[in-house]
Amino acid sequence: MALPDTKPAEVAGLSFEEALAELEAIVKTLEGGQGKLEESVRAYERGAALRGHCETKLAEAEQKVQAITEGPGGITLRDVE
Repeated sequence: MALPDTKPAEVAGLSFEEALAELEAIVKTLEGGQGKLEESVRAYERGAALRGHCETKLAEAEQKVQAITEGPGGITLRDVE
């Protein structure tokens, strides 16, 4: 279960899908309970960084989603700011 140390720049460079896949693998490993304590703590820390990165990516995507609004001119789309 050896994992690299968590580096914010490394995590920040991951796509949402890459970060989520790694996070899912970490969760599966931790749920197995087979690793050493120190490795488990490092994995948990990396998982926390990955989770934060995924949440940030989702928030950014949410802001880009278009909102449907109905006004006097009919239905229009506008960017959510």
